[in-house]
Amino acid sequence: MNERLSSLLARYRELSARIQDPDLVKDQNRYRDTMREYSRLNDIAAANDELQSLSVQLEDAKSLYQGENDSEMKELVKEELHELERRLVDANDRLKFLLIPRDPLDEKNIIMEIRAGTGGEEAALFAADLYRMYARFAETRGWKFEIMNSSGTELGGFREIVFSVSGGNVYENLRYESGVHRVQRVPATEASGRIHTSAVTVAVLPEADETEIDIKSEDLRIDVMRAGGPGGQCVNTTDSAVRITHLPSGIVVHCQDEKSQIKNKAKAMRILRARVYEMEEAKAASERAEARKNQVGSGDRSERIRTYNFPQNRLTDHRINLTLYKLDIIMQGDIGELFDALKLSAREELLRATAS
Repeated sequence: MNERLSSLLARYRELSARIQDPDLVKDQNRYRDTMREYSRLNDIAAANDELQSLSVQLEDAKSLYQGENDSEMKELVKEELHELERRLVDANDRLKFLLIPRDPLDEKNIIMEIRAGTGGEEAALFAADLYRMYARFAETRGWKFEIMNSSGTELGGFREIVFSVSGGNVYENLRYESGVHRVQRVPATEASGRIHTSAVTVAVLPEADETEIDIKSEDLRIDVMRAGGPGGQCVNTTDSAVRITHLPSGIVVHCQDEKSQIKNKAKAMRILRARVYEMEEAKAASERAEARKNQVGSGDRSERIRTYNFPQNRLTDHRINLTLYKLDIIMQGDIGELFDALKLSAREELLRATAS
């Protein structure tokens, strides 16, 4: 750890000098990447400074304790020693977490797909609830939110909705949402007050740049058609909807939300690129399965990851055995506590893996 820390601190000093160069801002991509790395290393440098400061304070307190003759004062110094030792352990753990190599995907933007599963109209309504929850959370973070494609129902639910989220560390926060989300509540359409159980599937795909995924035009079949809305009605009377089939993988993407065929095609290509990227990442992950034990759960979309129980106002994440009795607040987008717990669990797994 000491060797890695020394290397990162040297890099931090190098970047500290570089960001003073006025020419850096002329290249916005280079400036953004430099500042992102500097910010991450600044956290490490600050944690190291805190650790060193606490170490000095602890040694001073030990010396004071050994040289103190007054019993009452000695007891006060002893309490301070215990507090400093506790803070030192916390600071050391925090620095260890920061030194764990980050997944390069963490800083990527994402494409999220929400699909209604078992439960019919109630599942579609909950898919819309989840979409609003993520949208509100993204708004609190200042992230950009864009609907790519959607298929609605007459009651305001979604059979499927696909959207992109872009901003700082989006994938790091939302990556663990992939899986089956189970909801238990009394549907609005249920007259007897009986609780129903429905399910919604969520997929989180890191968005790939064009330079990262090379999709050849000859590998694509592109079909255009008229867009349709709820109940089969036409959204417009032009052939604006686009369906793209990636022949080598069999992946099919459909986009119809825009009135422009060109815009629908561009969105469909973004979704396709993300799905192909995820497929290749999954293949690489399976080849290095032992190194992927840092995942919270398998991330498999067939895995039930969470239960939303509305009568009990309870949310339970089954992967980390966390239960929160504030579902009403969470559904308003206040889900940061859960995301932090998932990230912490993943880091702890990584820490155990690197220590073994």
